[in-house]
Amino acid sequence: MIYFIGAGPGAEDLITVRGARLLEEADVIIYAGSLVNPALLKRAKPECEIYDSAGMTLEQVISVMNSSRDRCVVRLHTGDPCIYGAIREQMDRLEELGIEYSYVPGVSSFIGAASALNAEYTLPDVSQTVILTRMAGRTPVPEKEEISSLAQHGATMVVFLTSTMLEELSRRLIEGGYAPDSPAAIVYKATWPDQKVIRTTVENIPRAAEENGIHKMALILVGGFLGDRYERSRLYDPGFSHQFREAEK
Repeated sequence: MIYFIGAGPGAEDLITVRGARLLEEADVIIYAGSLVNPALLKRAKPECEIYDSAGMTLEQVISVMNSSRDRCVVRLHTGDPCIYGAIREQMDRLEELGIEYSYVPGVSSFIGAASALNAEYTLPDVSQTVILTRMAGRTPVPEKEEISSLAQHGATMVVFLTSTMLEELSRRLIEGGYAPDSPAAIVYKATWPDQKVIRTTVENIPRAAEENGIHKMALILVGGFLGDRYERSRLYDPGFSHQFREAEK
């Protein structure tokens, strides 16, 4: 069995209980070495074979999986692999080879970033939508998902894989409708020991990153959820009735 496991955002104790157990049982681990905290590998058995996929192609990864099909194989991805994890192409190849696999979810880095900020993405009367996206770079994005088009919604935005294009990101966010002084944040290596959190504004994202030496492994967060104004949730309002509670009179 091949297990695709989300390693979590960085801190070694933010992997799920199931993921940790499978790491301990694995005969083979293929991990994304450029992003996954190597401290997680301390859970591996002494005799476990460990491969760093940072320097491997898809074909090489599949070859290791195929040659290990009778053993317990863990494919360890950062965060939760359903977001920019390139797992679909691996799963499709395993299907073609008749190899069983299972997917164990993890804590995504965008959730780790919220915890670093002590923030709630979905505040009443501010935003009820979270957009997870990235800028087009060497890998394109569909034209209809261009940053300035998404910014027109004024929703909470979490921008992945864009730390080297912050001047362009700032410009496009403003073009899309965010005011230059809209609140923004940069979260570098969320939940890692060397985590950095910088609060700034949309127009100052590039300068804030440069001043703090951030050029990779950062999420950019934008929206009113980073401000101070929001409406109280009706769920806990004493004057609001629902299935489990009558409104107070």
